[in-house]
Amino acid sequence: MSKSMIFSLNSEPLVASLSKQLDCPIGAYNSRDFPDGESYLRIQSKVKNCHCIVVADLSHPNEKYLPLIFLLDTLKDLGAKSVGLVAPYLSYMRQDKRFIDGEAITSKVFAQSLSNHIDYLVTVDPHLHRYHSLDEIYSVPNVVVQGAPLLANWLKGQPNLFLVGPDSESEQWISSIAKVSGHAYVIGQKNRQGDRDVEVRLPDLGAHEGQTAVIIDDVISSGHTILSCIEALKKYNVEEIKCAAVHGIFADGVDVRLIAAGLSELITTNSITHPSNAVDIAPILAEPILSCLAKLEGKP
Repeated sequence: MSKSMIFSLNSEPLVASLSKQLDCPIGAYNSRDFPDGESYLRIQSKVKNCHCIVVADLSHPNEKYLPLIFLLDTLKDLGAKSVGLVAPYLSYMRQDKRFIDGEAITSKVFAQSLSNHIDYLVTVDPHLHRYHSLDEIYSVPNVVVQGAPLLANWLKGQPNLFLVGPDSESEQWISSIAKVSGHAYVIGQKNRQGDRDVEVRLPDLGAHEGQTAVIIDDVISSGHTILSCIEALKKYNVEEIKCAAVHGIFADGVDVRLIAAGLSELITTNSITHPSNAVDIAPILAEPILSCLAKLEGKP
């Protein structure tokens, strides 16, 4: 197989780990902004005939999209054999329907645009709600990796705890984690009036008296679902509450509010760089990346 090189747009800790997993060097480039806000970019590594892997978490995507496109297209322009995108967190999946007349279906617009600049996509737990797969909007080969097994492994062996899913949509996900980790779980009922107006109600927790509660979610964005979950658990006098999630966006600095609300531990993967990162997703990304590269080389 042709040589590979990995580049980081904004995911240095994950790229350092992936570089070891894939046994490939980290590419170097120089970027900065001109006084008028335009971007400057210079690739410093030799990339001709090289499979280039760009890792970029796409939380807060508006400020990252142009720098990402400049990086992807410059690598191609300099003769890279392929340019793939590893986006541990994939944005613009929320608006998958025109709910009100005149709305942009931004998930389709974003996917069609991004597909024009990459040869393949690898991502972790994208928000597939009305779409059955990314193939419905992305026109390039893609691999969706599940983060649940990593959370299950982190939980495995931890005694005297039970898992909490905030709503019915999370039940299938939570049950698969609980099956591997060996813990009991409960599922709440969520009533969402708006992005920041959420109420979670929990079933009777009498069977879990004296146990630690671990709230499990795929994404923590505004954090209001988790805050409501903490409040509901406190009504049952749960003394120790932890939270684990795959993606930690923590809009408006809500991570500080979560700790202040009573979390004893906040755990995320390094899909988005944050002090709460305690679970490395590189081990589950390496194989899908190698599979994509093998297909590009015409290997089964």
